[in-house]
Amino acid sequence: MGGVEDDEPASKRMKLASGELRGLSNGSSLAETTVESSRDLMARPLQSEGDEEVVGSKGVIKRVEFVRIIAKALYSLGYKKSSAHLEEESGIPLQSSAVNLFMQQILDGSWDESVATLHDIGLKDEDIVKSASFLILEQKFFELLDGERIMDALKTLRTEIAPLCVNNGRIRELSSCIVSPSLCASVGSSNQDNAKMKSRSKLLEELQKLLPPTVIIPERRLEYLVEQALTLQRDACIFHNSMDKEMSLYTDHHCGRDQIPSRTLQILEAHSDEVWFLQFSHNGKYLASSSSDQSAIIWEVDTNGVSLKHRLCGHQKHVSSVSWSPDDHQLLTCGMEEAIRRWDVSSGECLHVYDKAGLGLISCGWFPNGKWILSGINDKSICMWDLNGKELECWKGQRTMKISDLEITSDGKQILSMCRETAILLHDREAKIERVIEEDQTITSFSLSRDDRFLLVNLLNQEIHLWNIEGGIKLVAKYKGHKRARFVIRSCFGGLEQAFIASGSEDSQVYIWHRGSRELIEALPGHSGAVNCVSWNPKNPHILASASDDHTIRIWGLNSLQMKHKGAHSHGNGIHYCNGRT
Repeated sequence: MGGVEDDEPASKRMKLASGELRGLSNGSSLAETTVESSRDLMARPLQSEGDEEVVGSKGVIKRVEFVRIIAKALYSLGYKKSSAHLEEESGIPLQSSAVNLFMQQILDGSWDESVATLHDIGLKDEDIVKSASFLILEQKFFELLDGERIMDALKTLRTEIAPLCVNNGRIRELSSCIVSPSLCASVGSSNQDNAKMKSRSKLLEELQKLLPPTVIIPERRLEYLVEQALTLQRDACIFHNSMDKEMSLYTDHHCGRDQIPSRTLQILEAHSDEVWFLQFSHNGKYLASSSSDQSAIIWEVDTNGVSLKHRLCGHQKHVSSVSWSPDDHQLLTCGMEEAIRRWDVSSGECLHVYDKAGLGLISCGWFPNGKWILSGINDKSICMWDLNGKELECWKGQRTMKISDLEITSDGKQILSMCRETAILLHDREAKIERVIEEDQTITSFSLSRDDRFLLVNLLNQEIHLWNIEGGIKLVAKYKGHKRARFVIRSCFGGLEQAFIASGSEDSQVYIWHRGSRELIEALPGHSGAVNCVSWNPKNPHILASASDDHTIRIWGLNSLQMKHKGAHSHGNGIHYCNGRT
């Protein structure tokens, strides 16, 4: 079989020294091609046009197309002799002799001849012929300018390019190169021979994209088809939660439930009252939790499990939420209608307290630059501070509710908050535009996806709605099954590529849905009180945490996962307990 040292096909070749011949993709040389009769220059119908023989059990794969795509793939992989043998043995050429000649003429800079051959290829769409001719003659124009043949370049522009009536704006740009040659570099010309040859290869790539795939098969077509098949298999697998590199071409892809975190690996018991909120850090190395015991805790996450790092005390009221800084070096904690505290994650030291005289703060969040923080106020406004506590801006009016989440997009442009019981406000700071998501039911909480494209909204009627907020606002999915009657229940995106939705529930279970199919795939028992909040580790799709009114946090992992836990004890059932005294 052929090796990588063989000559490349025409589509990949650069021009050689004058007089040197090169092999074309069908195994013939340029010299052999040029002595063929004029009839051979016309695009001889490839076998696919009349041969409907098919392969495969479904009868949908045309044999000729299949062989040509394989031949193209072999050339791309460097197996030139193998591809040539395939063409010869099958009697199916990768490309017609006219196409091979056309490609060689482009690389040789035979512009007039290539335009003539283009008409002989047999293209039915005249617009494609004109667009391809325009690209070819444009390259001719630039090379004439590079050779300082100004009048010839002007003639080409006037008598060959302009009559095509294609892209008048580009024609004006080319005209400017005649008047001011210094503009040629920015428009697309170069004076270096090596760059000229690269430019011809680039032109050939552009022409390949423009011409129909039946004439020139697109580059890496086989790889694209295989990747598409694997992607469809992956997307159809509701349990897919492992890295794509683990997928194989040898077997159809199918994941089992063992890819979903459904086993309690650890129970964290350091809080003395209901645990209301928890959130993994962006790097997945820490977990922060907040409780009605007026404290927050920073937990450290490693291969040995989850252990207590710092207990954060100082709030005078229940701690309702936390927020990690973009670099995970600092943490905000928000007391319920009280103050916000900023903590150093490494030392556990309180760095600053943010408050507003006579008012209570109800939510907190970081700007992506890590230099400003946001908070909802119980007078329904939203304020922004620098790290030293200087108030930078305040948005008055119906901006937030008494119990409210607050989200900021990763570019810092949009602030999301509840403006009414049934509405979420999307405020664009730069464009000064406000959009609103309207629900029929009372909203209890919401969460923004990592890519800023989707918003997950928890409702009073025991539904979770998924909204697409990119461009126009559109409701795309509903998730049902969990229980909510009295409390604020929070949900989250999670898993590999955030392909799952997880939610707490008042029936003491954690619910997991497949995001795309909306199918409920797990209801995890274990807690003895309402599950208020869940958080999926953003760096490890196999780790999930849940916070409950039973004063505990549960760490969920795979059934097959074994973890070593320092400073923890086991009750003999494989579940490890951590009471914080480590």
